[in-house]
Amino acid sequence: MTSRLRSAISVPALAILLAGSWAATALAQEKVARSFSAGAGMSAVGVLDAPPDTEIEGPQAISSGENGEIYLLDQVNSRVVSFEPDKPEGLTRSLALPAGVQPTDMVVAGGQIYVWDGKPIRLNESGEGATRSLALGGAGGEVDDVARSMFGQMGSPLVEGEPEGPLTRAIGKPGAGKSGPARSSGQQMVATRGKGPVSAAVSVDKTETTATIVVSRRGGGPIGRLTLKVRDRIGTAELLEIDRQGRFFVMAENIAASGGASSFVARFAPSGALEGIHELPINPDVALSRRSVTVNPDGDVFFMRTRKGVVDVIGVGFMAMAKGDLVDLSPRPVDMSAVAPKDPRKQPISAVRPLTRDQVLRTAQAFSEVRWRVTPGAYGQEPDMSCNGFNARVRRPAFMIGKANQEVKGIPYCWGCMGSLPQIASRINGGARAGNVCTRNDPFQGVAGVDCSAFVSATWGLSTHFTTAAIPSITVPVANPWDMKPGDALNKPGSHVMLFVGFTPDRKVEVIEASPGACAGKVCRNVYTLASLLARGYTARRYRALTDEVAMLPGGGRAGRPGKAPSPDRDR
Repeated sequence: MTSRLRSAISVPALAILLAGSWAATALAQEKVARSFSAGAGMSAVGVLDAPPDTEIEGPQAISSGENGEIYLLDQVNSRVVSFEPDKPEGLTRSLALPAGVQPTDMVVAGGQIYVWDGKPIRLNESGEGATRSLALGGAGGEVDDVARSMFGQMGSPLVEGEPEGPLTRAIGKPGAGKSGPARSSGQQMVATRGKGPVSAAVSVDKTETTATIVVSRRGGGPIGRLTLKVRDRIGTAELLEIDRQGRFFVMAENIAASGGASSFVARFAPSGALEGIHELPINPDVALSRRSVTVNPDGDVFFMRTRKGVVDVIGVGFMAMAKGDLVDLSPRPVDMSAVAPKDPRKQPISAVRPLTRDQVLRTAQAFSEVRWRVTPGAYGQEPDMSCNGFNARVRRPAFMIGKANQEVKGIPYCWGCMGSLPQIASRINGGARAGNVCTRNDPFQGVAGVDCSAFVSATWGLSTHFTTAAIPSITVPVANPWDMKPGDALNKPGSHVMLFVGFTPDRKVEVIEASPGACAGKVCRNVYTLASLLARGYTARRYRALTDEVAMLPGGGRAGRPGKAPSPDRDR
């Protein structure tokens, strides 16, 4: 390394220049703290292997407790499991979720378990032994603004009943450009173990290579200033934890114009000096989850790796760095020329109507915001039919369980189903059952809803269903993922597809998707980090028939901010 490069780095500054090979990271060793097979027993968690056109569904969140224990949200089995990572053969606890709670995210803070089910809910443990229950805490399980902010950190964007509200955590102003993320990333609040509740203000410079994070005590003055620099373009940069030694942990990502991406957790000394990094082992074999990394009170970093039939909780290796040294990483490449598997149904493109980006977003939001009453016919028989090979799984989407004759929001996920909003409404009104998350079986007959690719096909005005494998045949790649525009898609052939809405103020991607796990079995909005998608094999795609004007969300807001929900009748 030249002296000129060294002198350009000031401490406390994190300079991560991503231009070399991955060889240097071989020094960072991984350790499997606990491995879970697929199932419902004490040494297992719910993992549903994916047939073509679906994503593997496993635990959606990992979080660390006050004493270093690890919690996993095993929503497939309607429970939370916990264990001590330093005791490989130790006891696993099972904490049953309250009836009617169907969460898609979880955080543990201040000794409390919080889950997200359209809104944040606080839960209390009850009982003794390895098998316990969780009950609503306090008067309905209210939470404070710190816990609410922590949910927004990993993508629980909206509070039920507040469709016009801002992203839970991203309170910065969006950028003025027509595409790309905002330069100002906003502010977050974190319940840390070392310093208690803190706020972290994140800003990105004009070059979009450098982020500055100013950490302050809640209601007090700054306690740390961290500077992070990447070679290409910064994605998200956010504070995860301050451990009991006073060290800062920042999750960050570098995203190249080619679509290559890398994710890591940087560790800073209490003085703000860089100590080293933890590289997150994300690749296309790792299933997508809402919250996959956590830091315990002692500063150990854990990553939840969900693959076919197994979930590993990995202690992520640490690579120490000398004062002023540079990290030599390069973004994992994405092959944009890869040819998707051929779809056996060579169907022509058949648009229902002329298509604009505004129409795409209006249709997508109508799918996610429409409210409807679950009639006895739509609810179906009780008990519901079980899926083959997994007794705990039922046909009925989680968000509908226990909601017979009640109003719900969002079109249900339905494996192998397709249709426009009027068509789905007509089928349900005609007595069809609503939704099917039993993806291990062949699609059922007489069921209404949409799966992930049918949803995107409908938003693009297509009267036929193009699968994730067929979507590349009607789209062109967006070579630079930062150039995505509202109405584009993030597609992983043979797995899953999401509709891109916009970049959030904290430089994540907001999507609308149909998902049995991440959306509790319906169409919903979600937020993910861009690198976590790219590293898992998702690529940005643009529908060929889509006009290229700047899209505005219903209600007049520029894409990237939630807008007013459209009237379902108007959009039908």
